[in-house]
Amino acid sequence: MAPFYKVMVEELQVPLDQALHDAMAAKNEEEVKTFDAKAEDAELNQGETEVNEAMLAKADYYAKIGDKEKALTAYEALLKRSITLGTRIDIIFTFVRIGFFFNDNNLVRPNIEKLKELIEQGGDWDRRNRLKVYEGVYLMSIRDFKGAASLFLDTLSTFTSTEIMSYQDFVKYAVLTSLISMKRVDIKKRVLDAPEILEVIADIPHLEDFMNSLYNCKYAQFFVSLAAVEQAHLCTSRYLLPHMRYYIREMRILAYAQLLESYRSLAMASMAQAFGVSEDYIDRDLYKFIAAGRLNCVIDKVNGIIETNRPDAKNAQYQAVIKQGDVLLNRVQKLSRVIDV
Repeated sequence: MAPFYKVMVEELQVPLDQALHDAMAAKNEEEVKTFDAKAEDAELNQGETEVNEAMLAKADYYAKIGDKEKALTAYEALLKRSITLGTRIDIIFTFVRIGFFFNDNNLVRPNIEKLKELIEQGGDWDRRNRLKVYEGVYLMSIRDFKGAASLFLDTLSTFTSTEIMSYQDFVKYAVLTSLISMKRVDIKKRVLDAPEILEVIADIPHLEDFMNSLYNCKYAQFFVSLAAVEQAHLCTSRYLLPHMRYYIREMRILAYAQLLESYRSLAMASMAQAFGVSEDYIDRDLYKFIAAGRLNCVIDKVNGIIETNRPDAKNAQYQAVIKQGDVLLNRVQKLSRVIDV
């Protein structure tokens, strides 16, 4: 894996072990010569199918040792040959996996679109399901948790994409993306009661407590399990780590809103006790979300009370019309001044 070793040395800014690199490079070169010899023999003595298989093996080897550019070039050369639609689709799947591995969304995005087109031309049931998983992973990596959750839940019972993640990891991502993006009633029906999830969730640390404590309104337990999920699953995920702070913040807002929805007013001490934190923490945390317009409540600091002010849908529409009307009037006035000049 000399090419990948060099990438890691540059990325992590650590000293290069030249002897180790040279040894790996020599072994890689030896393997590539073996693949070239097989391809040459197939070209001279065998048929086109054997040539394609030899070229595919070489491209797979480049991907295996982390040589991104040579792997892509080798796969592209194979795509120009006469190969079956199934093989063509599998190569594009490989492009997407390489993109995931190197965090290259510019490689992932267009190839997912290519997969959709090719699978419409004649992809089988298995490849259609794999595409849903791949697209779900891509959507999760760009913070479209709602789209990812929908695709993950659709493929819970048909998951076969073990080349990209284990089934336990797949269930983990299905649960994490669903809790942050779905309505409470849908979470109960599609997540909490899903037999595929119930079958394995006990084997995934902290996730069952995280899921059930939020739904059952056990907020102190939820805060503890949220911290555990952050350390065990978000920090260690190549897809969720860039969105970790966003995820933690949104889940806190979700829990606060869920509790406040049941009350017109609530003592600060009661809310702090419910979440197992201090009143000062609740005060500081709620203040940020209220100021940002994420929670519909106000804090009466003098009396130590949180008062909710649920937005009325009609009133919100009225305010939106007034705001848009003001913008329109300002533009008309600016236009009239230009015309007068």
